[in-house]
This record gives sequence, C-alpha cells and structure tokens, in this order.
Amino acid sequence: MQTEHYKKLLEAELATVEQELGTVGVRNPENPDDWQAKETEMDVTNKENDELADKVEEYEENRSINDTLEARYKQIKHALEKITEGTYGVCEIGGEPIEEERLQADPAATTCIAHKG
Repeated sequence: MQTEHYKKLLEAELATVEQELGTVGVRNPENPDDWQAKETEMDVTNKENDELADKVEEYEENRSINDTLEARYKQIKHALEKITEGTYGVCEIGGEPIEEERLQADPAATTCIAHKG
C-alpha cells in the first residue's frame, strides 16, 4: 500500500476543503473540527421583503454548502487518523484490504467495494 501517497492526496484535499469552508462558514471556537455556516448581515430596519428573503436564502445556501464540506472534512480527518494509527486501507465492515482503485478514486474511503454503502 502506498500510504504516503494517499496521505499527500488527503492533506491536499483537506487544505482545499478548509479553504472552501472558510468562504461559507466559520470554525466553532469551542470545537475547531466543527464548522458553522456564516450568518448573513441583515438590516432589520429595512422593510424590503425581497432583501430579507435574499439574505435568508443566502444563509440557507451557505448552510447547505457548509454541511456538505464539513462532512467531507470529517471523512478526510478520519482517514488521516487511520494512517497515523496504521489502520488505513482496511475495510471498516469486513476487515479486508480496500482496493487500490477505490482508494485512488476516494482516498478517504472506509470500506471496500463490496461493502460500499
């Protein structure tokens, strides 16, 4: 297994995901691995319903993107932990080695193709 190769792929993807998360979210100061969608500034004195609706829609979009990116962030962090523990590349369901093709397609994969959910 080319663990060092996958570690580099995971670290590069982690940096990209963190950068993207920074555009739509902020780190939770109490838990640095937790991200929260950025709240949009709303002028509550402005009675324009369209502007308020746009701000709510923008926040909802940020939250959706944030949640997707945060899930991937956690998958990558988990894979990096497995590399440190020496258990990377082992199916978490059956215990068999994860196929190289699967890891190449998704270095954060936790199961072999047979157990892919």
